[in-house]
Amino acid sequence: MKVRMTKTCVNLALVASLSAMLSACWEAPPTVSEQIGFRGTGMWTSTDGDRVEELVAANVLPEPIPAPATTAGPKAGDIYQNVQVLGDLSIGEFTHTMLAITQWVSPEQGCNYCHNGENFADDDLYTKVVARRMIQMNQSINNDWSSHVGSTGVTCLTCHRGQNVPEYIWFEEDGPKTAGGMAGKSYSQNHAAMDVGSTSMLSDPFSAYLNDDPATIRVIQNRPLAIKGDERYASTQATENTYSLMIHMSESLGVNCTACHNTRAFSSWDEAPPARTTAWHGLKMVPSLNQEYLDPLQGEYPDNRLGPLGDAPKVNCATCHQGANKPFYGQSMLDDYPVWKANSGS
Repeated sequence: MKVRMTKTCVNLALVASLSAMLSACWEAPPTVSEQIGFRGTGMWTSTDGDRVEELVAANVLPEPIPAPATTAGPKAGDIYQNVQVLGDLSIGEFTHTMLAITQWVSPEQGCNYCHNGENFADDDLYTKVVARRMIQMNQSINNDWSSHVGSTGVTCLTCHRGQNVPEYIWFEEDGPKTAGGMAGKSYSQNHAAMDVGSTSMLSDPFSAYLNDDPATIRVIQNRPLAIKGDERYASTQATENTYSLMIHMSESLGVNCTACHNTRAFSSWDEAPPARTTAWHGLKMVPSLNQEYLDPLQGEYPDNRLGPLGDAPKVNCATCHQGANKPFYGQSMLDDYPVWKANSGS
């Protein structure tokens, strides 16, 4: 009995020591809370102080490339061969734009990332074909989606941040690996996924909501039970899938649900902050971009750039926002690079 008690005491001492060590190694991050609505409505935001410092450092804009002294002179499309976009720019504007794209997308490889150095007019490199389409997509965002991007707009840097491929893209998936037998099909649920805040809900909400023929996102149930065959009443699974997308948005923008919703009445538009309308337009924009510009490029990419199911890379909220409520915290680059402004004519 004496020996057993001694071993028990030793085990308890070890547990206590380990607990003390773990407590000493982990400390809750500093949290800053701000009330953004009327008291009692739960309208508040909280941010991780350490994370904010990291994000601010990651969202510093580079010094702008000096603009050309004049925009006069011959047009790039009249001088250079095979200029299918940006041909209305002057030579000075065109060169300025190409230098910026190189800095934003391929700072290490330079012009040769997209161009054949011996024949710049050549289209053999897939990167040139893709880049041309991305320029058109950028122009479309600033021209057609001001309801989401406002006058701030976007440039190639918004997503690429000096990398050939944006850090945050997504591919369709066949669901996580599961056990066989009756547990073999989980419908991509109950498997923790980083894209949805490490929750165990729908691990791939993007294929359903941000791609072709997107499913209904706004789920407002007025009955206790769903009615089979009646699309007016969403199922519990549809609601959970919507929550997965909402968690992705929250993580991508580094905000609480209260950035877009009044927690007293999540479904009420009248009581919601203006950001909810902005987000709604974003949820219309992203599927449109994937359908019109990104999915159709599947045939241009080499196999190593495609997803596990052979699809092209696509965008979601994180592609632009990367943890910030606004890309680059709302700093615009359009005054320094007016070619990207809406209705610039180029």
